Amino acid sequence: MEGLAFTIFAYLAAAVFAVILSRRLGLGSVVGYIAAGILVGPILHVADGGSGYLEQFSEFGIVMMLFLIGLEIDPQMVWRLRGKLIGLGGLQVVLTLALVCAVAVLCGLTWQQGALFGCVAALSSTAIVLQTLEEKGLLESDGGRASFAVLLFQDLAVIPMLAAIPLLAGGDHSAAAGHGGGSFVASLPGWASALVTLAAVAFVVAAGHYLSRPVFRAIANLGLREIFTAAALLVVVAIAALMSGVGLSPALGAFLAGVVLANSEFKHELQNDVEPFKGLLLGLFFMTIGAKVDLTLLVEHWAIVAAATLALVLLKIAVLYPLARLFRVRAAAAWLFALGLAQAGEFGFVLLSVGRERAILSEDMVSIAILVITFGMVVTPALFILYDRIVTAFDSRGSSDQPQEAPPAGTIIVAGLGRFGQIVTRILLANGHKPVVLDYQAGVVDALRKFGIRSFFGDAGRPDLLESAGLAKADVLVVAVDDVDRAVEIVAHARRSNPTIRIVARAYDRLHHYRLAAAGADHIVREVFGASVDAGKLALRALGMHPYEVEKRANVFVEQDLAGLARMAPLFDGVTPVVDNPDFIAGFNDIGRVIEAAMLGNRTAFDDLVQRGWTPPAFGDSHVPKADGRPPVESGA
Repeated sequence: MEGLAFTIFAYLAAAVFAVILSRRLGLGSVVGYIAAGILVGPILHVADGGSGYLEQFSEFGIVMMLFLIGLEIDPQMVWRLRGKLIGLGGLQVVLTLALVCAVAVLCGLTWQQGALFGCVAALSSTAIVLQTLEEKGLLESDGGRASFAVLLFQDLAVIPMLAAIPLLAGGDHSAAAGHGGGSFVASLPGWASALVTLAAVAFVVAAGHYLSRPVFRAIANLGLREIFTAAALLVVVAIAALMSGVGLSPALGAFLAGVVLANSEFKHELQNDVEPFKGLLLGLFFMTIGAKVDLTLLVEHWAIVAAATLALVLLKIAVLYPLARLFRVRAAAAWLFALGLAQAGEFGFVLLSVGRERAILSEDMVSIAILVITFGMVVTPALFILYDRIVTAFDSRGSSDQPQEAPPAGTIIVAGLGRFGQIVTRILLANGHKPVVLDYQAGVVDALRKFGIRSFFGDAGRPDLLESAGLAKADVLVVAVDDVDRAVEIVAHARRSNPTIRIVARAYDRLHHYRLAAAGADHIVREVFGASVDAGKLALRALGMHPYEVEKRANVFVEQDLAGLARMAPLFDGVTPVVDNPDFIAGFNDIGRVIEAAMLGNRTAFDDLVQRGWTPPAFGDSHVPKADGRPPVESGA
C-alpha cells in the first residue's frame, strides 16, 4: 500500500501508540515521537513514499513553537528573572558552547562544526524539563525557577543561533532554513537586499501592532470561531512565507510577531487556536527526525554514541552546578538545576537539520548527533531519580535546600502558602495569632518576611523541616498544600509525631477527604465546597429568596452532604479503586436521595427538612467516624 494517505495513517498510528507508551514509562512525549519515527522509517519502511511532503509540512511546527514562545514573553516576568535569565542563562550557553567547540576541534572537526555542535549542546529540553518539574511540584522551588530562567534564555538564544548558521556555512545557500525555496532578494544588490529585509521586519512589527487588532476584532464580532482559527494560522504562515522570501529564518519572524502580539487582548485566543496545530506539527517534526535515524550507523558506532551521550551529560553538569552555586542557588536546588538541564533539547534537532541543509555537517554526523540528543532525553528521568537520592542524602546529613536559619517553634504551623494558605494566614494574623509559615516558593517567603510574618523556605512535606518548625509542641497544623499525595504524607507524619495536635487539612475532593481522615486529620475542608455553597446562596438571594430562608436551605444542603460523606467513609478502604468497589458504588448511589429528588423537581422531602427548624451548626456536628473515636470535621462554610 502506498500513497500519501497511507503515509499519514502510518505516522499517526505509530505516534499514538509510541507516545502513550513513552509517557507511561516516564520518558516524555518527545522521545515517543522520535521512537515512532524510527518505527515507521528505518525499521518497517512503511512510510517512505510521502515522507518528503510531511517533512516540509512538519517544519511549520517549529515556526509555531517560536510564535507561542513570543506570545509568552512577559516583560515583567523577564525583568524579575533578569539576574538568572541573563547572567546564569548567558554564562551557561557561552561556556557550554565554548567547551564543546574546543573539544570538537581537538577531535579533528572544523571550528564551524564545533560551533554548531556547541550550540546544540548549550540547549536543553524545555518540554521534558518543565513537564517533569511541574509533575514533581518543583517548578516554584529555587532550582525550578533557576531552570525556568535558563530554559527561557535558551529558547531566546535559538534565534541568533539560527541566524548565525548561514554565516558559519559561508558561500551562497539561498534556501531558506526550514522551508526551502529561493529568496527573491538573492539577486538584488547588497544595499537593496538589506533594505528589503529591514522593511520586511518593520512590516511584521507594524502589522502586528496596528493591523492585527482591528482585523481580529472584526473577525471576533462575526462570532465565527473557525475563521478566527484560520486567521491565526494565516498570521503564522504569512510571516513564515515573508521571512523565507527575504532570506531570513521563518522562526525568527514568528517569534518577533509573537512578542509584538504578547500584549494584545487576543493573545489567549491566539494561543488556544495555534496550540493544537503546534503540538501535532511539532510531533510530526520529531517523527521525521526519527525516520532519518540510521540504525546501521547506530550498530556500527554504538560506543561513540554512548560515550558522546555520557560526555555531554557530564560536561553540562560540570558547567551548570558551579554556575548555580556562583549565583547562590542552594545546594540541593543546584543539583536539581544541574541534573535537570544536563540533556540537549528539541531545538538541537532544528539546528542539526539546518546545519545539514547548509552543508556544515555530513549525514553521518547529523545521524550520530540525533542519537546522542535522543539518548540524552531518555536518561533524563534517571537524572531526576538521581536528584531524589541526592536530596535524601542531604536530609540524612542534616543539610537541606533552605536557609541555614531554622524556623522557630510555633504553636500554629501553616504548610503551604498558595491562595488557600494565604487566606488562612491572614485570618490567623487578624485575630492576633503568629503562625510559622512553610513554603517552597522563595519569592513568596521573602515577600512575607517584609510584612513581618515568620516564613521559611522549604518543602513542608519533609519531616526534618516540620520538626524544626516545632511540630512536636505545636497546637495546630494547617495543611494547605495543593499536592494530594504530599498533603496525606504531611498529615500522617504529623499525627505520628504529635498525637495531640489538631490538624486542619485542605482536601481536593471526597476521595482525598477520606485519605486525609484515615491519615489522622481532625478538620477537613474541601477546597471549593464552601465557595460553591456561597455562590449558590447568592444565586438564591438574587432570585428574591429571603436571606434567612437562604441560610436555612443552604445549611440543610450542607448537613445532607456531610451526612452522606460520613456514611460513605467506612466503604472507602484506600486501596481498591472506587470504580472497582461495588459497595462504594452502591452506597454512593444511595446517598443524597432527598437532594437528588429536589434536583429532579420533587422538592417536598427537601422542604420538609427545611421546615423542621434550623439551628446554627456546631463545630463538631458532622464528621467522618474514625477508629479511635476522634471526629475529623468538615466545615460547611
